Amino acid sequence: MSKSQMKNAGSKMGSSDAKFLQHSHLDKIGEIPVYYGFEPKKSPEIKKIDLDHAKSLMEGDFIDDEEGHDQLPLHVEEKTALLRMYQDESMNELPQPVMFYFKEPFKGSIRKPGAYTRYADLEIIGNSRSIAEATLIQTARTMLKEEGYENIAVEINSIGDKDSIARFNRELTNYYRKHVNDMHAECRQALKRDPFELLMCQNEKCVEVNQNAPKSMNYLTEASRMHFQEVLEYLEKLGIPYRINDHLVGNRKYCAETIFSIVNADYDEKKKGEHKILAIGVRYDGLAKKIGLKREVQGVGLSILVKGNHVDLRKELKKTKKPFASYVQLGFESKLMSLSIIESLRQVKIPLYLSLAKDRLGAQVSLIEKNRIPYTIIMGKKEAMEKSVIVRDTETHRQETISIEELPRYMKRLEK
Repeated sequence: MSKSQMKNAGSKMGSSDAKFLQHSHLDKIGEIPVYYGFEPKKSPEIKKIDLDHAKSLMEGDFIDDEEGHDQLPLHVEEKTALLRMYQDESMNELPQPVMFYFKEPFKGSIRKPGAYTRYADLEIIGNSRSIAEATLIQTARTMLKEEGYENIAVEINSIGDKDSIARFNRELTNYYRKHVNDMHAECRQALKRDPFELLMCQNEKCVEVNQNAPKSMNYLTEASRMHFQEVLEYLEKLGIPYRINDHLVGNRKYCAETIFSIVNADYDEKKKGEHKILAIGVRYDGLAKKIGLKREVQGVGLSILVKGNHVDLRKELKKTKKPFASYVQLGFESKLMSLSIIESLRQVKIPLYLSLAKDRLGAQVSLIEKNRIPYTIIMGKKEAMEKSVIVRDTETHRQETISIEELPRYMKRLEK
């Protein structure tokens, strides 16, 4: 929750509408990302300065769906506009990270719309932890389920940090130079620009060459390897099927670490109007300084690409329920379990205040106190091992240990 949401919460205390928060730029399906801690916001406008910054980075700015059906834009100019907004509005002074839900496409793009229509964007800025990717995927998964996509999976890869990318690029370039005579003419030219482009070639001459090409994950630094491993642990804990897709490499000029797509496991290419790819996400930690910001800003974003199947989910929504409880976690083990617990509470409509991206207890508690939230749900390492949580009354400080299984029913009784 951002500072503006906190002010909203405080201003509503004591009014006849005290149980609700007022919002703008929100639709019904947007209740889901708001529940997971995203703030609905008007989409930034892409300006000339953003396009100028992005111009030198645009070449190769796509990932392929591996089936050759379409190229999916990652749109670096949108990220430059987003980071400019972050700087212009001094968002670095807000509690980090800031998390946004954009229900409309970014305005001002010079690109022609492709087969994949933007449905919504989710962005987390100011956090480098694996919980950010996990939160994006879980939120998008829940939104897609509302749209009727019951059977989804994640295709995922990592190109790592700056050092990882440099090592991989060097090995990839050497490999393709040795096989330059086995590739078709366009790829021989592409090798001069960026060897990453060759990995996505579907030409029959290049398919076999690409099958034996170096894999980015083999060149990850220890820090990048650990980051990627944690993301996969979250997916396993959430029960989300995934597979490593070595073809997801993105644009090395601004992409970093994790690149992923959410796919429709029930996809049938014979059915008209269906798409295999439902969402794409990428971390862009290395972009801020390249577009002139004074310091690096970590960011990861996801775009949902499907057309809305249910018109009523796009109806304007003016308010959401005020958080009834806050959720505090300590340690990686508790983080792993958190998203499943949060979803179980969402299903029984217990609105939460979340700060999953924060590790220090003091940082989490100070924000809770400012918001005067009635109850606090706490999970530490001990509770994670015992599959329980502590529920504390914020005013009286009385607390009780509750099993995870019982928690939704328990919180529902407290709410009444």
